[in-house]
Amino acid sequence: MPEKPSNPSSSSSSSVSGTQQPSARPRLALKRPPTAGGQGRTPPPSASASPSAGAGRSGARAAPPSAKPAFVPRPRANTWSASDGGAPVLPGARTAAGVPVRGSLPSADRQPSDTLRLNKRMADLGLCSRREADDWISRGWVRVNGEVAEMGVQVSPTDRIEVDRQAQGLQEQQVTILLHKPMGYVSGQAEDGHTPAVALINPRTRWQEDPSRTRFTPGQLRGMAPCGRLDIDSVGLLVLTQDGRVARQLIGEDSTVDKEYLVRVVYGDHDKDVRSVFPEDKLALLNHGLSLDGQKLRPAKVEWQNPEQLRFVLNEGKKRQIRRMCEQVGLKVVGLKRIRIGRITLGNLPVGQWRYLGAHEKF
Repeated sequence: MPEKPSNPSSSSSSSVSGTQQPSARPRLALKRPPTAGGQGRTPPPSASASPSAGAGRSGARAAPPSAKPAFVPRPRANTWSASDGGAPVLPGARTAAGVPVRGSLPSADRQPSDTLRLNKRMADLGLCSRREADDWISRGWVRVNGEVAEMGVQVSPTDRIEVDRQAQGLQEQQVTILLHKPMGYVSGQAEDGHTPAVALINPRTRWQEDPSRTRFTPGQLRGMAPCGRLDIDSVGLLVLTQDGRVARQLIGEDSTVDKEYLVRVVYGDHDKDVRSVFPEDKLALLNHGLSLDGQKLRPAKVEWQNPEQLRFVLNEGKKRQIRRMCEQVGLKVVGLKRIRIGRITLGNLPVGQWRYLGAHEKF
């Protein structure tokens, strides 16, 4: 920017007498920072030739290159700074230059949150299933810290969750049924014209020796769901329940409840004394080392029950798992029966009949 010429008369009067004329306005002397090596444009005459005039007008001298700058830019509100060594500076702290740090740290440096959706927290606490929790919340039966909860609210481990007695009473009316499933029935929804196992639950097929005093009503079939697969060609213990807590315990992602099966097999042309011809290394593979659907199977317990029958104990339940495991080692399953789930056994329950899970019975 070109420099405007100064008024000679005003410059001389201010430098000689030290007073200014009332009508004369002082002019600011323009300063330019020195360039590297002292080269560059020549400073204006008013700054070099007449230092007393510059001092009289502004009272400042040109700062040497090593001096602290008069202005330090502040960081923007959505930024963060790091101290020496790259460690982040917490909000409210100051950097080495003394500039306050605003905003928040990146998400990678924040502490993880312990909050969960209310229905997930209730299921983890064993109060009910997620579906039941959503139903109770919609009815206004759930309070968090004394306030009626809304759907989808997030809660922390320290929040107090209360459930209305109406929900507890409704839950006490839910039943769990143990059925000895025969061949020809599917465990879940009807498919390919086959009848679902729940169709066998009626007063006529209830086991006469059932010790439970619970009275059967058609309403008990609403929301009744199987807990675990048992394919159409398999027989044995099948659990059906209205209680989401039981379903979560038996088939939830974190379930560790084991199931026991008796499996009759043949090996090639051998249908008698299969144990004597079946290789030991393949039996070891059945215990651990096989994969299904691209995933490693959990360790199982597989041993001979008699010369033609194996005993399987699994704590997972993939579709047709035992049959597919046997196929991988050259065995063909000709009979499969589930006899135990957790601590509940099939016992003397006749084929095609059912009974209630007793209040004292736990899986």
